[in-house]
Amino acid sequence: MRRDRVGLLAASLLLALGGCGGSSTPGSSTNNANPAPSSAPAAAPTGSSAATAPTLLAKSLYDDGPRAADSGPIDMAAAANGEKLFATRGCTVCHAIGQKKTCPDLAGVTHRRTRTWMEHQILQPDVMTQTDPIAHEMFVTYKLQMTNFHLPETDARAIIEFLRAKDAGK
Repeated sequence: MRRDRVGLLAASLLLALGGCGGSSTPGSSTNNANPAPSSAPAAAPTGSSAATAPTLLAKSLYDDGPRAADSGPIDMAAAANGEKLFATRGCTVCHAIGQKKTCPDLAGVTHRRTRTWMEHQILQPDVMTQTDPIAHEMFVTYKLQMTNFHLPETDARAIIEFLRAKDAGK
């Protein structure tokens, strides 16, 4: 009986450790170096449980307001850096501009989304999938969780500038 308990405990521990780091399923954030942006939605209490789980919101907190394409002049130096990052940081594995790969075609994305929504999606895709209805619907549609590459905010903003430049035909 004791041997069964020890084996069960060991198996549980291995499963728990196997779920840490590198997982790309919803709810598996291991980004301690880059905590969720300060405007990330707070997890809602789940009754008497001490643990809280993220709550899928009915409306996106980040997609109201002007679209990213309409947010002023494009910083072409940042866009050039963003183009390099887009090619080297893994974005092209799933995304393309002007064609659909395994995930959404990014042509026109800056006309569909706000800069704030895009930044949150790049920086915390795992949190967004759990809390943001737009990101959650994409997860359901494409059956893939966007990878959290743990980029700094400056890199996320450069990638957004690159996408803005592409949408502007530059």
